[in-house]
Amino acid sequence: MKLGVTGASGQLGRLVVQQLLKTCDPADIVAIVRDPTKAADLAAQGVQVRAADYEDRAALEAAVAGLDKLLLVSSSQVGKRFVQHKNVIDAAKAAGVKQIVYTSAPKATTSALVLAPEHKATEEYLAGSGLDYTVLRNNWYTENYANSIKTASQTGELVAAAGSGRVASAARNDYAEAAAAVLTGEGHGGKVYELTGDIAWGYEDLAAAIAEAAGCSCAYKPVAPEALKAAMLVAGLDEGTAGFVAALDANIANGDLAEATEDLKKLIGRPSTPLKDTVKKLVG
Repeated sequence: MKLGVTGASGQLGRLVVQQLLKTCDPADIVAIVRDPTKAADLAAQGVQVRAADYEDRAALEAAVAGLDKLLLVSSSQVGKRFVQHKNVIDAAKAAGVKQIVYTSAPKATTSALVLAPEHKATEEYLAGSGLDYTVLRNNWYTENYANSIKTASQTGELVAAAGSGRVASAARNDYAEAAAAVLTGEGHGGKVYELTGDIAWGYEDLAAAIAEAAGCSCAYKPVAPEALKAAMLVAGLDEGTAGFVAALDANIANGDLAEATEDLKKLIGRPSTPLKDTVKKLVG
């Protein structure tokens, strides 16, 4: 069975390929990347590397040719995601791919999360494509806080506009392991999995984990979204990015990432990686 992974040189895609290599013949794995030089290490392990950009429909069709299952790792280009995902889905259908596994967002079809609309559109298009599919609605990656964790370990303050909101995050490798389990397993067709860490944590918990890992004092400093946006603008971020980050924090404050499920634990057969373990790695 031929398995493909888009974005295979990226943070999640690379981890999925590494998970697949534990149980699959490298010759049965196809890593689809924009720049093959960034996947040279995968090629050296026997993985077939194919070049394709999410916006190049013809290249995508060639890249997915002969695949049985394809993991569509969602694009990182906010605002362009749906069109890019549509290209991949159309290419997969034209090439005869049997199943697509898509990495989506929590409760994508009903959530107020600022990231949700493009994922909702993709899920709906995928459902109408006629292809067999599985949706992995990944909650936050704990690694998303890498920069905040490093800054807080130096300043002693974790600044965010998340209020008392909680986040059911997990380590990126947990999600990669779940994706690999779906790609290599059976019985996942038509399923939508809400993947989260086992425990939803608050920002006081994150500050405490930073303090423990860095051996310093650290406290959560909640601010208003407008204040956070203003601070980011002063720090040099552009208007769009600053507004987007502030909106995400507002979503968290509203509880949009707070619900923990057991879907991830069941797929990977173990508890999710504890918050403090990932924080310790990120502090270094």
